[in-house]
Amino acid sequence: MLAEEVAKKTMELEPRSIGSHVVLSNMYSASGRWNEAAHLRESMRKKGMKKDPACSWIEVKSKLHVFVAHDWSHPWYDRIIDALNAFSEQMAREGHVPNTEDVFQDIEEDHKSYVLCGHSEKLAIVFGIISTPAGKNIRVMKNLRVCIDWHTVTKFISKLADREIVLCDANRFHHFKDGNCSRGDFW
Repeated sequence: MLAEEVAKKTMELEPRSIGSHVVLSNMYSASGRWNEAAHLRESMRKKGMKKDPACSWIEVKSKLHVFVAHDWSHPWYDRIIDALNAFSEQMAREGHVPNTEDVFQDIEEDHKSYVLCGHSEKLAIVFGIISTPAGKNIRVMKNLRVCIDWHTVTKFISKLADREIVLCDANRFHHFKDGNCSRGDFW
């Protein structure tokens, strides 16, 4: 696989590059090469290398709220999950099937959907919706790039909640209104 050779060469040139290691690990996982992905992640751990955790933040009532995937520490966590589950049920009724292609873990398909539900940006968006007045725009920042499923889910949520949602990730701004993306679904 050409991509594998390029990633390995990049790792030779920059052995401390976390990005090259993560890309190669994700390629292994995406192609079902779970043992190689696990070996590479173990090698990273032994070298003391770890990627930055994905986190998202939103300001509500002049207070900054930071979310990390599946972080139960937020005081509103139960309410956030209840609201997210309600949105998920509505989306399922409208035909949405979670896109799990970006879940690079060797787990059952139904558990991959659970992993997607806990993404930091989803927690931040839903918190914004349930903690602000109806009609108020939601603005979220994220330190990494968002996944494919997030993009589709946010389109649904903007329509279902009748909110404009703006998210700035590591690459670009995303602006959603009435179930549409201002970037024409280019992300």
